[in-house]
Amino acid sequence: MNFESLLIHGGIDGDERTGAVNVPIFQTSTYKQTGFGVNKGYEYSRTGNPTREAVEKLISELERGYAGYAFASGMAAITAVVSLFKSGDKLLISNNLYGGTFRVLDKVFKNFDISYGIVNTTDLEEIRANIDDKVKAIFIETPTNPLMDITDIEAVSKIAKENSILTVVDNTFMTPYLQRPIELGADIVVHSATKYLGGHSDLVAGLVVVNNEELSERLHFIQNSTGGVLAPFDSFLLIRGIKTLAVRMDRHNKNADVIAKYLSNREEIDKVFYPGLEGHIGHDTHKKQASGFGGVISFVLKEGYDYKKFVESLDIITFGESLGGVESLVCHPASMTHGSIPYEIRQKVGIVDNLIRLSIGIESEDDLIKDIQSALNKSKI
Repeated sequence: MNFESLLIHGGIDGDERTGAVNVPIFQTSTYKQTGFGVNKGYEYSRTGNPTREAVEKLISELERGYAGYAFASGMAAITAVVSLFKSGDKLLISNNLYGGTFRVLDKVFKNFDISYGIVNTTDLEEIRANIDDKVKAIFIETPTNPLMDITDIEAVSKIAKENSILTVVDNTFMTPYLQRPIELGADIVVHSATKYLGGHSDLVAGLVVVNNEELSERLHFIQNSTGGVLAPFDSFLLIRGIKTLAVRMDRHNKNADVIAKYLSNREEIDKVFYPGLEGHIGHDTHKKQASGFGGVISFVLKEGYDYKKFVESLDIITFGESLGGVESLVCHPASMTHGSIPYEIRQKVGIVDNLIRLSIGIESEDDLIKDIQSALNKSKI
């Protein structure tokens, strides 16, 4: 089955009992037991729910994994993945990954002696130099949020396997429509399904896909034990969102390509970060491992232009957290998504105060360009 069809018919397709074309919302907390130790496959909705099971099977098929698990948020999904490790273990992480991932490692898991090392995962020699006996996994984003750094998933996975450690990839920006890390050797894929997979800014969800039975058993135990599961209604909404992923991502890609090129030619802009630009570092690597460039663009305003005025002058593009919805959003990473990262680290990696991130939606590209042009004109100090 082609991927576009799999988005619509993958996982559990409809309902065999009634013939409904959509998976029903099983809005129940518990299930009738027909005897001691005898049931119809479900006991309690924290442990298993048919609607959640449908989205879990769907994401597993889309990512070409062994099994998938749905959580109440992207951070709940990442928390479950980090919970696979034990006291004394260490993770290597990308040097400009999402601030929430850094925060949970730095402020929560550090208390349990699960540590992290920050590395430039685009530099394979730097990764090798930082692997010691404590390192049990390499956690990467590619492209990274918000600087769009590109890491070679296949090369990193090979290094990880040589050292008997895991490769974890946050695939939120690309989705399985554009990039499938497990096919490139990764062991675990995580998504903030709040973003492109849901696609309509109407739910919060996280997904994890693993590549083997052993990881599946461990992760399901953690999911059931800690209880951060995705609710039935949100599972239903997520399945609905995924059905249109292909057509939405095609439009996100098209619009972002036009706007990235437009920004690159504006005198107010110092630098544009978008993997679709031929001059972007990692452009060729990204083309090798993904079939599109996504809808997220970051750029730095030159001195003499006020980033606050720019953001506040936008009309169609909405100022807010998150990304990946049908509507375009603008974000200020230094104070929003990456505000939990210490100032010194932000400055070192390039998350400066005049860095702006755009999540390009599926509106008219002409309307978006007019909105950006107007805001740029008004941002001059």
